[in-house]
Amino acid sequence: MLNLAKGANLLVMFLLELGVLVAAGVWGFTAGSNWPVRLLLGLGAPVAFAVVWAVFGAGGGANAPIPATGLARVALEVVWFGGGAAALVAAGRPGVGALLAAVYLVNAVLRLLWNQ
Repeated sequence: MLNLAKGANLLVMFLLELGVLVAAGVWGFTAGSNWPVRLLLGLGAPVAFAVVWAVFGAGGGANAPIPATGLARVALEVVWFGGGAAALVAAGRPGVGALLAAVYLVNAVLRLLWNQ
């Protein structure tokens, strides 16, 4: 049963990662003053987030070219997932931003307890 819960927690982590990319896009498409700027931000922000995650955080750091470990990994996750939550707040969706942050915190605690 615990293995099933651990697997579910890893799935939640993956879904949170996708949620951050969506949040960055939502922010971008609502942030600009005109359509070209919104398009640039709406497509560019998720790409920028994805590049940072691919370089430092992919696969829990194991598959990353420059893996963030220890406190650097904690800082990366807090900034990355916090950035997703902040993007939702800035886009006028504070409830969804708070939900993203809360689910991330529970997920992070479980990953720590289960050594994931």
